[in-house]
Amino acid sequence: MLSLRTLSVLTVTALSLAACGTPGDGPSAAATPQFVEPTASAAASGAPESAASPAAAGNVSVPETPSKTPSKKPVAPVAVTYVFPVKASNVAYHPTHSKYPATDIFADCGQKVVATTSGVVLEISLKDEYVKGRPDGPLNGGLSVSLLGDDGVRYYGSHLSKVQTGIKKGVRVKAGQLLGKVGHTGNANGVCHLHYGISPPCAKVGDWKVRRGVIWPAPYLDSWRKGGRKSPVAKVKAWKNANNCRA
Repeated sequence: MLSLRTLSVLTVTALSLAACGTPGDGPSAAATPQFVEPTASAAASGAPESAASPAAAGNVSVPETPSKTPSKKPVAPVAVTYVFPVKASNVAYHPTHSKYPATDIFADCGQKVVATTSGVVLEISLKDEYVKGRPDGPLNGGLSVSLLGDDGVRYYGSHLSKVQTGIKKGVRVKAGQLLGKVGHTGNANGVCHLHYGISPPCAKVGDWKVRRGVIWPAPYLDSWRKGGRKSPVAKVKAWKNANNCRA
């Protein structure tokens, strides 16, 4: 019969074998530790790694804490300055226009035509190809410049005698910058004046019926002539929404 001491020794030996694995059962736990992947919350919280963490063991990589996207500052509205489009002491214009909303600004030939506001040149005409008696069309304006203002509105001036050197499609201009000179090219009936139209930049180029003018410019010209900043933006948007760019 086994003594009590012998039984105790056998019991401890059996427990030790069960914990480490018997020969032939595969790698022991001590040889290949098994680690649990850290949860996303633990990785994001930046909790310190324990001695048995995956990074310390070098067996698995811990995903880095995602960097937070910096909050974008609100964009300040563009400050738009408006300038009367003809720089001359003797200027006249009518509140109405024949057939469609626009204005003829009468001034001596050769007077300066300037950019109504800052923006980008959309379209220019450098050659007078108008033939008297033909139906209305894109050649009516003779020499002309079309500008997309920083306010999103298109400003068009035609019947110029000259387009200023350096003014071409894609060029950026400032409010008051010289665009050309007053003339009577195109269908101007021999009278020196600037045909002036305000419209949304629907097709941007080629949509001459919209480009020539869709809202009445006179109220804005009255303001700009006195140094005011009356904006046509709301009126132009309303026209576009109501007409879907069809003049």
